[in-house]
Amino acid sequence: MNFPYSSKKWMSIGLAAVLTTAIGAGTMTASANTGAEAEKTAQTGQTVAAETGNTTTSQAAALEELTLEKAIEQALQTNNTLQNARIDAKNADLNEVLSYTTSAEMSKDMIDSLENIKDQLNAAKAKYVGNAQGEINKKLNALTVKATESKIRLGAQNAYYNLIFAQDDYELKQQSLKRAEAQLKVAKAAFDVGTKAKTDVLQAEMGVAGAKAALTSAANAVEVARMELNDFLGVDLNKKWKIVSNNKQVAPISLTMEQAQAQALSKRIEMTKVQEELNLAELNVKLIEEYSALSTLQGRQARNNVEKSKMAIEEQKRAISKEVAQAYLNLSAASEAIEFQKKAKDAAAESYRLTNLRFENGLATTLEVIQAEEELSDRENQYQKAILNYNLAVVNFETALGN
Repeated sequence: MNFPYSSKKWMSIGLAAVLTTAIGAGTMTASANTGAEAEKTAQTGQTVAAETGNTTTSQAAALEELTLEKAIEQALQTNNTLQNARIDAKNADLNEVLSYTTSAEMSKDMIDSLENIKDQLNAAKAKYVGNAQGEINKKLNALTVKATESKIRLGAQNAYYNLIFAQDDYELKQQSLKRAEAQLKVAKAAFDVGTKAKTDVLQAEMGVAGAKAALTSAANAVEVARMELNDFLGVDLNKKWKIVSNNKQVAPISLTMEQAQAQALSKRIEMTKVQEELNLAELNVKLIEEYSALSTLQGRQARNNVEKSKMAIEEQKRAISKEVAQAYLNLSAASEAIEFQKKAKDAAAESYRLTNLRFENGLATTLEVIQAEEELSDRENQYQKAILNYNLAVVNFETALGN
């Protein structure tokens, strides 16, 4: 099965359903322009303030921009977990140098000249296995740092997209409040001319109150997401950014699941680690065979360790293949979910428009309009979540491939 993931129109963030209401000369009309949506395009330079919508134009212009690439770069420089991993690797390398023994400098002739076979084997291990272990440890230390860097890249992208989603959700809640306020104006106008009851006004006021509460909750979510991003990046928790929206709009690729798994097995550092451990186990067997005998207890244990290392390689292959398959399938599902949520949102927008028309003609109540608006708001939110999930699915898929 081939699965491409590419840039599409629905990848834009920030959908808006705009309601316009006109009231005058005792005549009340309300029209909802939710069919034509003003979708923002995720282009370079497009920005969304991280200030929960309260930032002025001049304040937003003064904020430091944060793109996806810059978020990753910042995390690689200042993330505390990564800094600790780098320090640990340096300390481990220093320990290898300090543990370097003079016996490791012995020549092969010096080892062969030892009378006791056991002494020969111990000296050979000190020279060959010790040196090999030291080199492998250095390589593994470097691989550990790279593995941590990969996790930090993944975490930075997750935190970045979570903040974008929180901001988009806040904007949707603002739009929902505007629709509720417009409905309240319509209900009051109709009540003033005697075509609607007081209950319609009260229900509309309830809708406005609910929209305001949802907006406050969304504003708090933006602040939490911003602090979580700052915490992960390792910067001041109160630092505010001008977020540059950036969806995963990569060039189309065609990979079967098997091809993706093969690519991951050739690039993932976990495979390098278990392969180096196998090399070390095989070296130990070779030395025992040369200076002692594989039939000894040490020889049997060494051969068992080789088999154990081979099993570890197969186990790692299965784990990576499973991870890639899951990421591959999740990406496919995330793509289809966007299409579904887009259609569901459009259907809710049309239902809201028709409910407003029925309300104008006295065929629907204010409560029905509120319920239609809540459904539209929920569908808009689900669509934004689908976009978020798609972006995160791409990130996880790229990480699983070892990119």
